[in-house]
Amino acid sequence: MSALDRRNFMAVCSSLGLTSTLFPGVLWAMAQQKTAPPPSAQPHTAATSTNPEAAAQPVPVITPEMIKAAAVIAGVSFDDNQLAMMVSVLRDNVRSYRAIRRVRLANSVQPALTFNPLLEGITLERDRRPPRLSRAGATSAPRNIEDLAFAGARELAELLRTRKVSSNALTEMYLERLHRFDPTLKFVVTFLDDRARAQAREADREIAAGKYRGPLHGLPWGAKDLLAVRGYRTTWGAAGFENQIIDEDATVVQRLDAAGAVLLCKTTLGALANGDVWFGGMTRNPWKPDQGSSGSSAGSASAIAAGCMAFSIGSETLGSIASPSDRCGDTGLRPTFGRVPRTGAMALSWSMDHLGPICRAVEDCALVLDVINGPDGKDRSARDVPFNWDAGYDYRSLRVAYVRADFADQEPPRPANWESLTPEEKAKDQHDRERARKDTAFLRAALQTLGGLGVQATPIDLPSLPVDPLQIILLTESAAAFDEFTRSGRDKLLTAQAKDDWPNTWRVSRLIPAVEYVNANRVRMLLMEAMAEIFRRFDVVLAATYGDQLTITNLTGHPALILPNGFRPDDGTPSSMTFVGNLYAEGKLLALARAYQEATGFHRRHPSAFQPR
Repeated sequence: MSALDRRNFMAVCSSLGLTSTLFPGVLWAMAQQKTAPPPSAQPHTAATSTNPEAAAQPVPVITPEMIKAAAVIAGVSFDDNQLAMMVSVLRDNVRSYRAIRRVRLANSVQPALTFNPLLEGITLERDRRPPRLSRAGATSAPRNIEDLAFAGARELAELLRTRKVSSNALTEMYLERLHRFDPTLKFVVTFLDDRARAQAREADREIAAGKYRGPLHGLPWGAKDLLAVRGYRTTWGAAGFENQIIDEDATVVQRLDAAGAVLLCKTTLGALANGDVWFGGMTRNPWKPDQGSSGSSAGSASAIAAGCMAFSIGSETLGSIASPSDRCGDTGLRPTFGRVPRTGAMALSWSMDHLGPICRAVEDCALVLDVINGPDGKDRSARDVPFNWDAGYDYRSLRVAYVRADFADQEPPRPANWESLTPEEKAKDQHDRERARKDTAFLRAALQTLGGLGVQATPIDLPSLPVDPLQIILLTESAAAFDEFTRSGRDKLLTAQAKDDWPNTWRVSRLIPAVEYVNANRVRMLLMEAMAEIFRRFDVVLAATYGDQLTITNLTGHPALILPNGFRPDDGTPSSMTFVGNLYAEGKLLALARAYQEATGFHRRHPSAFQPR
């Protein structure tokens, strides 16, 4: 019999429900032994007996000694009688895993369990109203079309509606800028020039004929390359998927096509939605091109900041809209979980993935959300809740709070593992904490600005539950989404291979016990209840973009709007602030954020290296 191979070994690890990365190294020697006799000589259940093909494979030897050693790492203990009873059951479990693995599970297959962020007693809007837009600023086109590179979607929409500017002119201008700046910023995976030009010509014909489809008609945009577009690559930013073609248009792409928007390109993302490093390099921050744009919606955020499209679509599971919007000084909206269907988008975590717009202004985000929201009959998490945008909403009627700890004038504490950090890691941590303290000054100034607008905010504390440990929900689901990718060894193709990158993370995540995953979701329910209590008293909560707020709201499904909130004097890079709203109450959230944004004007500043010629 051959020695136990690594796949079987990992199956045993998984069946034991272990969480430590040390397990493979510690117990690999134990696994180097002969396989057990054929399954016909082993006890088996009715379930395994119906799988003759699975039963024909040798079953790895699992001994009480192996289980005892593994139990120490898992933090549990068993007596000798318990160990003896466990042995045969674990062998049968391996057969069951093999049977399940033979079922081809595409990334698009959703689990039977669907996350619902709504709790009993939450009241939702039911009436649908057409959007009530602000008065557009520009009334005439500039002599140089490139002077509109940084114009907001609302302003461009009015110029298109009144035929002061053509979609074709905007499309050509943005395509030229994309091609000119891509070698520096590396924000495009695939250019869609021909598709874009055809859409722009059609938009101009329709608008001239009086067939105006709405505020996005003729507006050029970019799609994060985890959204499928029929006839073009959908690479997910990852080596090994460079030539992947998914023969469908994602629901969001279909809806923007129907609204008459013009798709320019597919923007970069960190490989499989992690960071800003993809198979073509690192996407850059226009404010500081020697720095990455952060991720994973790296290209979508970079292109907006560089004035290369009117709006873009990103995605977030745990910061992938928030982080690049913060880094690049954009306005990014992560809608309520279930607001926007994810059909045709790469799945990372079924209970946490969101799609949302990254734009230059708050109202731009509202215009995009108005088009892409609502169920499609395919994404089981998407719900039918109206989104009603009213630019004239009285934001002064809102009850506003702010996270006390985020606005406190003190340096954040050192991490718990400070003593184990290398000198380089300590230096970076010290730098990050000092920058966070300085950024707090921008947050405190925001309270004064809001006070001048007639908005008084109340300090609150976020729920005191363990938040970071709940990230095992994301880790477990993402490891399942890319299970075969890990088991096949294709994870070695990914560009990033460090400790915190997907290959190692998913290997580790295979050892998370199912019991711990379920219990993490039970704690998640307590977190949802605690946040529901906060939003019974308040409509909007102001917070720092990073920290507990980011993890909490991604777990509870609450919407968040990230906007620029000042510029650091040392390097001129933008800081940000986050407005968090109640579930499916983006209208109120955006109304307050827009009032603040218009009062401060930070979104009107742009990186000098990318100004129009």
